[in-house]
Formats: sequence, C-alpha cells, structure tokens
Amino acid sequence: MSDISIFPETSGPHGADARSRKFALLPGVDGELDPAAAGVIARLAHSGPRSEITAIEARKRYNESRKPLLAPAEAVESVAELRPATAGVPKLTIFRPAGSQPSDVLPGLLFLHGGGWTLGDLTIYEPFVRALANATGSAVIWVDYRLAPEYPFPAALEDAAAAARWVQKNAHWLSLDPARIGIGGDSAGANIAAVTALAARDAQISFDPAYQLLLYPCTDLTASLPSHQTFADGYLLTADLYAWYRRNYIGRGPNAADWRVSPLFASSFADVAPAVILYAGFDPLRDEAAAYAARLKGAGVEVETLFFPGQIHGFLTMGGAIPAADFAIARLGAAVKKRLASQL
Repeated sequence: MSDISIFPETSGPHGADARSRKFALLPGVDGELDPAAAGVIARLAHSGPRSEITAIEARKRYNESRKPLLAPAEAVESVAELRPATAGVPKLTIFRPAGSQPSDVLPGLLFLHGGGWTLGDLTIYEPFVRALANATGSAVIWVDYRLAPEYPFPAALEDAAAAARWVQKNAHWLSLDPARIGIGGDSAGANIAAVTALAARDAQISFDPAYQLLLYPCTDLTASLPSHQTFADGYLLTADLYAWYRRNYIGRGPNAADWRVSPLFASSFADVAPAVILYAGFDPLRDEAAAYAARLKGAGVEVETLFFPGQIHGFLTMGGAIPAADFAIARLGAAVKKRLASQL
C-alpha cells in the first residue's frame, strides 16, 4: 500500500474567494480550498478558542462554536459507558455499530480525540464517533483521557496506555476480538496514538495494536516543517494557538524533539503497527503527517494514506457544514476494513 489516494473537494465548484489560491502540495499536485471549508473558516474566525484566554474559557468557546457544525448523529447498536475499577484506567464509552448484535465479537478501535491536548469532549465528537463505528464495522472505544494544562505530559499517554491494556485484556467479556483492536485519533489524539503504538512495539506497555488510525496527526512538536509557515494564520489552527497547545501539553516535560511527544523523531519505525493516515491540504500539520507516512513506509510498515488536498484541519468533525467529511469517513471505513481483512 505505497500509493497516496488523493481526493479532491466534493462540496461543489471552486469559488472565487481569495483563500482558493493554488499552492504546491506535493510534486505535481495542486489543490484549492473547498468552498465549504472556506465558509467554516469565515464562520469561526472570531468564535473559536484563543491562546490569550484560559483553558476553561477556550473549552467553552470551542464547544459553542463547533456544535452548529456537527453532522446529525447516526444510530448505532448500543452505547455503553464504562468506569473500570482498575487504577489508572480512565472512563471509556463503547459505541457498537448499527447492524451488529450484542453477542457479535467485533473488531475494536480505541479513539483519542483532538483539541491540542487541551480541548475536546464527547459532546462535540459523538456524531463523528458514531459514524466511524458504523463505517468501520468496529466497536469504537472513546477514551476520556486527562487534559492539559491541568494534567500535562505524560498524563494523556498514561491514560491511553492504561485504557489499551485494559481493553485488550478484557476483550472477551466486551465481545471484542483481542487480535483486532486498533488505536487511533485525530490531531493531538493521533499524536498520543502514534506514541502509544511505538511504545507497544518496544514492549513498554502490554498492548498489541492491530493497526493505528492517524487523522491529520501531530508528529513533530518543533513545528518546523514548511506547512507551519504556509498556513500560520487564517486556517483556524493558527501558529499562536498551536504554540499555546504545545506549551500546555509539554509543560516542564521533555524537549519538543523527544519521540514521546514528537513521534516523527523516533529512532526506528520498524515493526510498528500498520497505519491508515489521513491528512488535509490546508493544514499546518500537513507536512508532518506526510513525513510520518513516509518514515513508516521507509521502514517497511504497511501504510494507506488518504489525502484531501482541499480540506482544513479538523474537517472530519464538521460534517454538518463540510459535506466532504461524510465521504472521508466512508473512505476511512473502507481502509480500516481492508486492513482488518488482511489480518484474518
């Protein structure tokens, strides 16, 4: 799976907005901003989280601004909230896909949400998580990990590792196949998932992921690649906001080039879990997502890459305003099913 699947915007004809300027994405590939995404940028320009306010205020602004953009919530077979008694395991919420039966032994996907390690909760993510469960045919396990700056590094990683160990160990009574449990997330959550997969490869945690699902992942907290300059302002995830997120998470912890916060700098990628990686063209994290896919492939890891050149960071949870999100989720579902089928 070495080829990149490139999907143009699907929301209508290209507009004349100034943001629709072309730019070089990859050698021989040009992209234009999806008009629906441009509309979201204009809509959220003054209502989203800001670096100069407190984390509590930012969470409130984030939720209030994102709720109108959510897709309708799809029906699923069941939703179960679990509060494991095992010390260190965070609250989990399991979404079993529509059409499944309670007795069916399903694949599982631990999901870690984005929001700069600072924002995000199930209130905003539930429509996406439901759609992801239905698209992948998997039970999606929402991990309610601790947020920064109240709980900086390594709290989120500890929660992810504890949840992964617990779910795989208890897979049978959860009606999950322990050999087909993946780990994934979007943005900061994908960062946590990628680091967890590397730690699992090194037997630092007792977890054997079937695959990793990385959605516009943060892989390089030095923010030094060109797309960080190209999209430093005007595309929601501004340079100032992203710097604030990174400060919240790292705190007094490791250097930004430490692989535990920047998996792109791991010394080896050999034998890490296969990956499905999705990234967007108008995203400051674009280049580090592409670089991570290249590093994995260079180490012989199977990778399927889904590239949406006309989209922005975070578009998957904006299905009520960006129609391309529905198509992207369907493609993710197909990629995960293909990945799981190859492991049977």
